[in-house]
Amino acid sequence: MSMFRLRAVTGSRYLRRFLHGGAANRDHVLEQLGICSGEDQVLEVVGKNKAKLTVNHVGCAIGMLWHFQKEKPQMLRTVEFIKSHPEFLTLRVLAENKIELMDDVMLVDMLYNVLRLNVEPSDSLAQQLVSEAWLRLYRFPMASLSKFAVCLSDQHLHTGNVSSLVSPHLRDKLINKADHLLDTMDPSHYNNPRRMVQFLRNIKYSYRPLLEKCNHILLRNVPHLNAENISIIMGLYQSIQFNNCDFCLAAKQRLMELVDSSADPFSFTKLFVALGPMAGEDTKERLESTALLLAEDFNAHQALAVAETLEEIQCRNLNLIQKIASVVHKNLHVYKPMEIARITQALILLHYQSPELFTKLRNILVQFLLNSVYPYEVTMLTRVLSMLPSPRLDEGVVSRVEAVLPQCNLNDLNTFAMAVAKWVRNDPSYRHSTPSKYVRLLQTLNRCGHERLRKADRLDLMLEELKYMSGEWFEEMLLEETMVTLQRLEDQISWTNVPEMALFLTRTNHLCTPLMDRIASVAMENINKIHYSATYATLLPFAVLNYDPPGVDELFDICIQRVIPHISSFDPHLLVLLAYALAVADCFPEDLVREIFNVNFLAKLDSQLETLPDALNKRIRLRLMELNRAVCLECPESQVPWFHERYCLQLQKKRNGSISPVQQQIHKMLGEVLGGINCARVALLTTYFYTVDFECVLDRHHQAVAYSEQSQLQISEDGKVRWGSDSVGKDRSEVPPGAQRVAVDFLDSKSFCKNSRHMKGEAMMRKRHLEILGYHVVQIPHFEWNSMELSTQDAWKEYLRKKIFTGLP
Repeated sequence: MSMFRLRAVTGSRYLRRFLHGGAANRDHVLEQLGICSGEDQVLEVVGKNKAKLTVNHVGCAIGMLWHFQKEKPQMLRTVEFIKSHPEFLTLRVLAENKIELMDDVMLVDMLYNVLRLNVEPSDSLAQQLVSEAWLRLYRFPMASLSKFAVCLSDQHLHTGNVSSLVSPHLRDKLINKADHLLDTMDPSHYNNPRRMVQFLRNIKYSYRPLLEKCNHILLRNVPHLNAENISIIMGLYQSIQFNNCDFCLAAKQRLMELVDSSADPFSFTKLFVALGPMAGEDTKERLESTALLLAEDFNAHQALAVAETLEEIQCRNLNLIQKIASVVHKNLHVYKPMEIARITQALILLHYQSPELFTKLRNILVQFLLNSVYPYEVTMLTRVLSMLPSPRLDEGVVSRVEAVLPQCNLNDLNTFAMAVAKWVRNDPSYRHSTPSKYVRLLQTLNRCGHERLRKADRLDLMLEELKYMSGEWFEEMLLEETMVTLQRLEDQISWTNVPEMALFLTRTNHLCTPLMDRIASVAMENINKIHYSATYATLLPFAVLNYDPPGVDELFDICIQRVIPHISSFDPHLLVLLAYALAVADCFPEDLVREIFNVNFLAKLDSQLETLPDALNKRIRLRLMELNRAVCLECPESQVPWFHERYCLQLQKKRNGSISPVQQQIHKMLGEVLGGINCARVALLTTYFYTVDFECVLDRHHQAVAYSEQSQLQISEDGKVRWGSDSVGKDRSEVPPGAQRVAVDFLDSKSFCKNSRHMKGEAMMRKRHLEILGYHVVQIPHFEWNSMELSTQDAWKEYLRKKIFTGLP
């Protein structure tokens, strides 16, 4: 039996590397390690042979300790027992003393294993191993390099503000080495590129050339991957926002092949997590049926994974949700703080109803929050806690949140602000006044936010914190000072962060011309260094915010020239978004139009859309329609057909057809200005499915032409629009010779940049298109209509009269 165990364990490379000598060179310590069947026996061998332990013995023993651990389910692991054992301390001391004797592979393996055995990153052994590894970096084979990259992540060098500890120099050094080795490694070793993607994810650095090289190797291996590996890779891609159509389609095909063989809880859970979000309806129903059959056999963590996927696919199978919730309920004692937060969020978003379970979850969340010392953990727990109904907030929670605020980054502060806003709204005493505890919290939030902005001195870290910032608190309290801070750091804008800066300006709808001029200048000087796919993000604010920097034509030209050679490498959905952004800016590159409106491209786009989340799927379909419309109207010479008639009709049926009180007011005024309510039509649908707020027809003498009763509408008290026979606007009646159609559009705040009265690009494009359709376009900005100058009926009517009749041919 002992010899069988020796043969079995020596299959692991920890012993294989050392048990290769003949009888004359027998190593009795290694032989003793070889017959160990568990951690306690390994530690016993170490205790008996302290004086004899060589560097090989130490490396082998620590490797075996982790090997035995990783073979066990998470709940059965005994890492804390090992970590506190006196013989493990012996191994750590010996390892630290023998670092210089370790070869390159053992050095990285040692670091990898001790971190997995929960040795603190700040421990002198871990730190010395990392220091020695940096010195040897250029000697590492690919397997060791990828492991070392993961070790840097394990040391939490990627979390919070500590990410700055991985300096750009050291980061680039590792990436350059990996880039070289990926070209020469055996492509079947897919764990190496996977670890590199994990490293990039953890240091929050989306370096596209390396990602694409890793993806190329991973893509070749998809036919051999199991559901677990595919799930891990897709999770990494999602968290680093790396979309690759070819990988998704190949992964989907492979996962479909694995459906029949994934019948046990472990393999099914991995399959469900990866395939569920991109499966068609029939496959989703089949997966849900299997999940229902297996539900009672899921362990705590499998139930969590399934619940989160059910929420992602917006499952409405109440029986399945109930069964998963039941498994969760039985295992509440197993979950860690972040897991409790995740399961609570999933059940809330699944609209699960169980006061008893949610009361328990709330109590556990509060207890975890009161005991937590990690800002990111307190943030997550607070955010989820605010999603639960609660008549009153515990003072202990308020105190804990207040204590952690000074340690938080901007994104965390924003999360707390949204949570406080929910608590304030839900507090019964809010009707009379805002309770002092909330006032105090908000004051602390404001102070911490402003201090963080004032102390900021690294643009890359600032952009990382601002990446997901949104909401009223940020816009009202911090946005202006954020722009001041970014302008203070504008010298740090470089080709590496131009896309991120551009996306932030687009997302905030804030027109900051100095920053946009700087972006344009850096992009024009460094266009060949910017990844071709990042041209979309770079150009986006100029199109969306309708801003022309100095040399705007050159900017767009060089970005388009950067894109054209790589058109076929773009993900289909990203190419559609890029082409739409260019169309908003009145730019229609012939090669781009030809590529997109091609049967093969549209077929691939359809396949990709099936793998995308529902919200993104709808957004891309809408953008394709709008691009199709723009090309038909502005580039008739391209002879692209209009193929969105049915799509637009379906879209129209889903819209509620109501008009706002302001639009009702304008309609009434128009009736008085034009000589009758039947001289203005409301919510008219044009050719190519633009909805015009109001249309009127003026004859050659500028007199309004009345519409027939059949084409008139009725507006109910709740603002619903009800048309007669011509409600869909299918056949626009011919206008008299010399007459002019006038489109009157009310522009709300969404049509303008947030910090100015500068009109955005989409409103300008709409005006261009309506003019091509033959309209004289009158735009009524909300800030003019609601101004103090127009506070009387006569003032409004005079305003409309000037708007409509000035500038007519």
